[in-house]
Amino acid sequence: MTIRNRIAWSNTRILTVIAGAILLAALIGMLFIRDTAIDTDITSKTTNVGLVLPNTREDANYCQTHYDSLMNLKDELNLEIFCREKIMENEACFDAMKELIEEDRCSIIIAPSFGYAPYVKEMAVLYPDICFIQPMGTGALPNMTTCSGRMYQARYLSGIVAGMHSRTAEIGYVAAFAIPEVVGQINAFTLGVRSVAADAAVHVIYCNSWVDDAEAEKASKALLDMYPEVDMLTMHTNSLMPNRVAKDRGISSIGFNRDNAELFPGSWLTACVWNWEDYYRQKITSSLQGKFYGRHEWVDMEDGIIKLSELTEECVPGTKERVDEAAGRFKNRSFDVFYGPVFDNTGRLRVPEKESMSDEMLNSIDWYVEGVTVEE
Repeated sequence: MTIRNRIAWSNTRILTVIAGAILLAALIGMLFIRDTAIDTDITSKTTNVGLVLPNTREDANYCQTHYDSLMNLKDELNLEIFCREKIMENEACFDAMKELIEEDRCSIIIAPSFGYAPYVKEMAVLYPDICFIQPMGTGALPNMTTCSGRMYQARYLSGIVAGMHSRTAEIGYVAAFAIPEVVGQINAFTLGVRSVAADAAVHVIYCNSWVDDAEAEKASKALLDMYPEVDMLTMHTNSLMPNRVAKDRGISSIGFNRDNAELFPGSWLTACVWNWEDYYRQKITSSLQGKFYGRHEWVDMEDGIIKLSELTEECVPGTKERVDEAAGRFKNRSFDVFYGPVFDNTGRLRVPEKESMSDEMLNSIDWYVEGVTVEE
């Protein structure tokens, strides 16, 4: 081959490579544009989302955290939110979901209450083309996804706040029902308390309702009457009455579900709170893309769904530093709330040294750690 021919051949190869690169870039660009068009297209049509709540959408508590999160996504995902409020954990839940599907044409149903579980599962079987999302539920179906929250992480941190604040080392805890989610959080709170106040006691009373203000008020007052040394009150119920009773009695309180510091100035310390916006964005988007699949998952502080709200100035000096130090150990995974040894309140070893409680144990826990007393 002559020099002239070699140069011509070389130039031809270079042009071929350049042409190939241009073609590849064009194809990638077309794919990118196509993907972007798909992502845009999924929100071109309004999607009806049904929300079933055990209380009102503006309860300044658990239900409002779900409603507000969905409303924050309304424009972004082109959603129409249909709400059924004050729905009991019985057949009324089934009827409410059926109305949302049949009358309001909802293609996504959200039912964020543990007691709704059997009705959500029944509906998911009856309506396989509808996507069901149940925070605080268990199990899964192809069209039903559930989650448990590692709220016990925030509970542990709130326990540190309570343990440092209490002068008597006597703390009250008003809870709804003795289900694993609640029991686990009582234990986490107590472990947090006793990490800074080794001999502290946590006194628990159940009001047997998530939303009944009268029962929550009655239980709160009864607990404080039984234990007059209690100078700190927290709760796991969707009523604000424990916070109101605490303020009326001149003691401090730690909230749950939502930061309501503005409602209880002078007595509010912090709260273990939910923010469901990212969770719902992910689940609804996957449904719109046709990629929804059912599973049970755990969400935690790293997901941004769970957190401890900002500490108020009522907290004692040094509290933030202790909380931040413990939160940092969660983040780098050098510490777990239920890392052994963990003993129950009868002295029995439940989690051996150098072991940690499994998710299966958390989903079935029915015992209390050292330091907990329960009023029947």
